[in-house]
Amino acid sequence: MRDAVPYTRAIAGRSGWQWRIPLQHRVGNGIVYSSRHMSDEEAREQFLGSIEGEVIKQPGRCASGRASASSAGPRTAWLWSAAGSFIEPLESTTIHLIQRGIVRLLQTFPQVITQPAIDEYNARLNEELQHVRDFVVMHYHISDRRDSPYWQEIAAMKIPDTLRHRIELFRETGEVYHVPGELFGVNSWVQVMLGQGIEPKRYHPTADVMTREDLSRFLGDVRDNVLHTTRQMPLHMDYMRSYAPAPVPEAVLQAV
Repeated sequence: MRDAVPYTRAIAGRSGWQWRIPLQHRVGNGIVYSSRHMSDEEAREQFLGSIEGEVIKQPGRCASGRASASSAGPRTAWLWSAAGSFIEPLESTTIHLIQRGIVRLLQTFPQVITQPAIDEYNARLNEELQHVRDFVVMHYHISDRRDSPYWQEIAAMKIPDTLRHRIELFRETGEVYHVPGELFGVNSWVQVMLGQGIEPKRYHPTADVMTREDLSRFLGDVRDNVLHTTRQMPLHMDYMRSYAPAPVPEAVLQAV
């Protein structure tokens, strides 16, 4: 059996993307696709045809988005909790949003039964949902892929004003801000925007306070500290087998 790599693969396709998560005894797979550009049957065929190994469970289906206001009342976190919305798992934020909902519920006790407290609960969770939405949408919008109707539509789509401001601010000034309490930090925003080819037109003048020699020495120290730490760490699969070994035989990497 080959060792599982310590990362999830996100593989872009013509109408969405697929994930591949290697575990000790199987590989978790899934597909995210636009129903306007690919039928459920086409997605199923593409998905099953791409799996490496034995299929041990047939795929199910769920939709992303927010609960409709006409379903059984207004679409609020107070009424719907985690079932009220689902942001597709490119950044896999569902567990975080569930935890934040529980924490904010505890923070409002015992006033939670009052309408102002309920309104505040809904407003704060809605803010968190919008921050996550913006970060996920950004991955798609700033891609330069244009080889299918799906990616062409993504490039032309209207994005939230909050996201447009973040992108334009970074492009013009190199600045990234962090809203207190939001999930994704400055490093996350910078990594995606730089990685997708957005290069700021200028940088903050305080960067010139350090000489090139000082900067080289500082970055060299960071590199040396990282190397020193990682060389003392066990390999990923060695650690997993010692700390949380799989309860089933590891004869083959299977797929689900």
